[in-house]
Amino acid sequence: MESFRFQPGETPVLLSIPHVGTMIPPDIAATLTEEGLAQPDVDRHLDRLYHFAPALGIGFMTPLCSRYVVDVNRDPTGRPLYPGTSNTEICPLTTFDNAPVYKPGQEPDAAEIERRIGAYWRPYHEQLQAELRSLKDRFGVAVLFDAHSVRRQVPRFFDGTLPDFSLGTADGQTAAQPLVGRLMNVLTASERYSAVLNGRFKGGYITRTYGNPAENIHAIQLELTQATYMDEEPPHRFRPDLTAQVRPSLERLMSVIVEWAWEKASGRRRAGYL
Repeated sequence: MESFRFQPGETPVLLSIPHVGTMIPPDIAATLTEEGLAQPDVDRHLDRLYHFAPALGIGFMTPLCSRYVVDVNRDPTGRPLYPGTSNTEICPLTTFDNAPVYKPGQEPDAAEIERRIGAYWRPYHEQLQAELRSLKDRFGVAVLFDAHSVRRQVPRFFDGTLPDFSLGTADGQTAAQPLVGRLMNVLTASERYSAVLNGRFKGGYITRTYGNPAENIHAIQLELTQATYMDEEPPHRFRPDLTAQVRPSLERLMSVIVEWAWEKASGRRRAGYL
């Protein structure tokens, strides 16, 4: 059974949307609570929001399984992203609101976690790593854009309300500063939306693992508040009216990444690229 979708592009840029999947195998679904089955923390509709990316020549990857099956943006060793704060596990046991994901006594044991890593987590990362290497070999540069979304208010993880755009580069370690500067110029140009760089969200496991500017592989995470494009409350409707307002900023953001990547491509011509 396929565990992810992958479509190669024609530019040095790859879009990853690691938390958009909603599939839960029946055997796992049978162990989940109603809260777990509702999947309240999935990054819903992001694939619809970024549907313009292939037209820019950007490749994309998305897992099919829910983050409640296994979170492909977590360290398989269990190392927390943000030590000293609340973190969710590679196979989350609670929702963002601390509701139990599993029925009592049916939480995955170490063997089950390892099985899910092998079946769902590892194939995603093998393909992601292979594609970044391919882009680097082909163009001399690769840029990974890791797209996420989150509710504006999640007291478990942060106080107050998030900015609309939270750009993360692990405090400057995963992407070249000139690129990051251009992206922040795009995000701060809007009078409608707020933006921050390396605030509460500095980039997850994917960004921190694959971003290596010294090797000309750059990784950036964007955490977008869900209220900019959907209803945060159930049934979590996609909102075309809101999307029409926020999508131009995202299109410009991705276009700037593509433009910068072409500038850095080693000895490659842009023939046929618009």
